[in-house]
Amino acid sequence: MNKEIQSIIRNLQNVLGGEPWYGEPVYKILEDAGKTDVFKHPAETQHSQIEILYHMVTWSEFTLNSIQKKEKNIIENIESLDWRSITSQEHTWEKGVGLLKESTKNIIGLLQTLDDDSLSDSIDYRKYDKRFLLNGLIQHHIYHAGQIAFIKNLCR
Repeated sequence: MNKEIQSIIRNLQNVLGGEPWYGEPVYKILEDAGKTDVFKHPAETQHSQIEILYHMVTWSEFTLNSIQKKEKNIIENIESLDWRSITSQEHTWEKGVGLLKESTKNIIGLLQTLDDDSLSDSIDYRKYDKRFLLNGLIQHHIYHAGQIAFIKNLCR
Protein backbone atom coordinates (compact mmCIF):
# COMPACT_ATOMS: atom_id res chain seq x y z
CA MET A 1 0.00 0.00 0.00
CA ASN A 2 1.25 3.48 -0.73
CA LYS A 3 -1.11 5.74 1.17
CA GLU A 4 1.59 8.25 2.13
CA ILE A 5 2.88 8.51 -1.45
CA GLN A 6 -0.67 9.11 -2.66
CA SER A 7 -1.12 11.76 0.05
CA ILE A 8 2.06 13.54 -1.07
CA ILE A 9 0.90 13.42 -4.70
CA ARG A 10 -2.54 14.83 -3.78
CA ASN A 11 -0.95 17.55 -1.66
CA LEU A 12 1.43 18.53 -4.46
CA GLN A 13 -1.37 18.57 -7.04
CA ASN A 14 -3.64 20.54 -4.73
CA VAL A 15 -1.01 23.16 -3.89
CA LEU A 16 -0.09 23.60 -7.54
CA GLY A 17 -3.43 23.47 -9.28
CA GLY A 18 -6.24 22.61 -6.89
CA GLU A 19 -7.93 24.42 -4.05
CA PRO A 20 -5.34 24.76 -1.29
CA TRP A 21 -6.43 25.90 2.14
CA TYR A 22 -4.20 29.00 2.11
CA GLY A 23 -5.69 30.57 -1.06
CA GLU A 24 -4.83 30.54 -4.77
CA PRO A 25 -2.86 27.59 -6.11
CA VAL A 26 0.69 28.11 -7.33
CA TYR A 27 -0.13 27.78 -11.04
CA LYS A 28 -2.86 30.44 -10.77
CA ILE A 29 -0.45 32.77 -8.99
CA LEU A 30 2.12 32.18 -11.72
CA GLU A 31 -0.47 32.72 -14.46
CA ASP A 32 -1.48 36.07 -12.96
CA ALA A 33 2.12 37.13 -12.39
CA GLY A 34 2.99 36.37 -16.00
CA LYS A 35 0.77 39.28 -17.04
CA THR A 36 3.11 41.75 -15.32
CA ASP A 37 6.74 42.84 -15.77
CA VAL A 38 8.30 39.70 -14.31
CA PHE A 39 11.84 41.03 -14.81
CA LYS A 40 11.33 44.07 -12.58
CA HIS A 41 13.11 44.05 -9.23
CA PRO A 42 11.08 45.54 -6.35
CA ALA A 43 14.38 46.82 -4.90
CA GLU A 44 18.02 46.54 -5.93
CA THR A 45 18.77 43.69 -3.55
CA GLN A 46 15.57 41.70 -4.08
CA HIS A 47 14.84 39.03 -6.65
CA SER A 48 12.47 39.53 -9.55
CA GLN A 49 9.50 37.27 -10.13
CA ILE A 50 11.27 35.46 -12.96
CA GLU A 51 14.37 34.82 -10.84
CA ILE A 52 12.16 33.24 -8.20
CA LEU A 53 10.32 31.15 -10.81
CA TYR A 54 13.55 29.70 -12.15
CA HIS A 55 14.72 29.08 -8.57
CA MET A 56 11.54 27.02 -8.10
CA VAL A 57 12.34 25.15 -11.33
CA THR A 58 15.84 24.37 -10.06
CA TRP A 59 14.55 22.77 -6.88
CA SER A 60 11.81 20.87 -8.66
CA GLU A 61 14.41 19.45 -11.06
CA PHE A 62 16.75 18.77 -8.12
CA THR A 63 13.96 16.80 -6.42
CA LEU A 64 13.22 14.76 -9.53
CA ASN A 65 16.85 13.92 -10.18
CA SER A 66 17.53 13.15 -6.52
CA ILE A 67 14.66 10.68 -6.37
CA GLN A 68 15.94 9.12 -9.58
CA LYS A 69 19.33 8.79 -7.84
CA LYS A 70 21.23 10.59 -10.58
CA GLU A 71 24.99 10.92 -10.40
CA LYS A 72 26.53 13.57 -8.19
CA ASN A 73 27.72 15.68 -11.14
CA ILE A 74 24.17 15.87 -12.53
CA ILE A 75 22.85 17.01 -9.13
CA GLU A 76 25.67 19.55 -8.82
CA ASN A 77 24.93 20.89 -12.33
CA ILE A 78 21.30 21.43 -11.35
CA GLU A 79 22.32 23.14 -8.11
CA SER A 80 24.67 25.44 -10.02
CA LEU A 81 21.61 26.88 -11.77
CA ASP A 82 20.13 28.06 -8.50
CA TRP A 83 19.64 31.83 -8.63
CA ARG A 84 21.01 31.77 -12.15
CA SER A 85 21.59 34.88 -14.24
CA ILE A 86 18.39 35.56 -16.11
CA THR A 87 18.28 36.93 -19.64
CA SER A 88 15.07 37.87 -21.39
CA GLN A 89 16.23 36.10 -24.55
CA GLU A 90 16.77 32.75 -22.85
CA HIS A 91 14.40 32.83 -19.88
CA THR A 92 10.80 33.54 -20.65
CA TRP A 93 7.97 33.31 -18.15
CA GLU A 94 6.15 30.74 -20.27
CA LYS A 95 9.25 28.56 -20.57
CA GLY A 96 9.84 28.67 -16.81
CA VAL A 97 6.25 27.76 -16.00
CA GLY A 98 6.45 24.96 -18.58
CA LEU A 99 9.64 23.60 -17.01
CA LEU A 100 8.05 23.68 -13.57
CA LYS A 101 4.96 21.86 -14.81
CA GLU A 102 7.04 19.28 -16.70
CA SER A 103 9.29 18.48 -13.75
CA THR A 104 6.25 18.22 -11.47
CA LYS A 105 4.52 15.86 -13.89
CA ASN A 106 7.68 13.73 -13.95
CA ILE A 107 7.94 13.75 -10.14
CA ILE A 108 4.34 12.58 -9.84
CA GLY A 109 4.88 9.87 -12.46
CA LEU A 110 7.94 8.64 -10.62
CA LEU A 111 6.18 8.71 -7.24
CA GLN A 112 3.40 6.53 -8.62
CA THR A 113 5.98 3.76 -9.14
CA LEU A 114 7.24 3.88 -5.54
CA ASP A 115 5.93 2.51 -2.27
CA ASP A 116 5.69 4.18 1.12
CA ASP A 117 8.76 2.36 2.43
CA SER A 118 10.90 4.19 -0.15
CA LEU A 119 10.11 7.51 1.52
CA SER A 120 12.62 6.61 4.23
CA ASP A 121 15.40 6.18 1.66
CA SER A 122 18.19 8.69 2.04
CA ILE A 123 18.76 11.30 -0.60
CA ASP A 124 22.28 10.88 -1.96
CA TYR A 125 24.67 13.68 -1.00
CA ARG A 126 22.21 14.98 1.63
CA LYS A 127 21.34 14.28 5.27
CA TYR A 128 17.63 13.72 4.75
CA ASP A 129 15.23 11.27 3.18
CA LYS A 130 12.71 11.38 0.30
CA ARG A 131 9.85 12.19 2.65
CA PHE A 132 11.61 15.33 3.90
CA LEU A 133 12.60 16.34 0.35
CA LEU A 134 9.11 15.94 -1.11
CA ASN A 135 7.32 17.70 1.73
CA GLY A 136 9.99 20.40 1.60
CA LEU A 137 9.39 20.90 -2.13
CA ILE A 138 5.69 21.50 -1.48
CA GLN A 139 6.50 24.03 1.24
CA HIS A 140 9.11 25.64 -1.03
CA HIS A 141 6.55 26.12 -3.81
CA ILE A 142 4.05 27.72 -1.42
CA TYR A 143 6.66 30.07 0.05
CA HIS A 144 7.97 31.29 -3.30
CA ALA A 145 4.53 31.58 -4.88
CA GLY A 146 3.68 33.93 -2.01
CA GLN A 147 6.79 35.96 -2.77
CA ILE A 148 5.87 36.17 -6.45
CA ALA A 149 2.33 37.31 -5.60
CA PHE A 150 3.72 39.96 -3.24
CA ILE A 151 6.28 41.24 -5.77
CA LYS A 152 3.63 41.31 -8.51
CA ASN A 153 1.60 43.70 -6.36
CA LEU A 154 4.64 45.83 -5.48
CA CYS A 155 5.68 46.23 -9.10
CA ARG A 156 2.34 47.37 -10.50
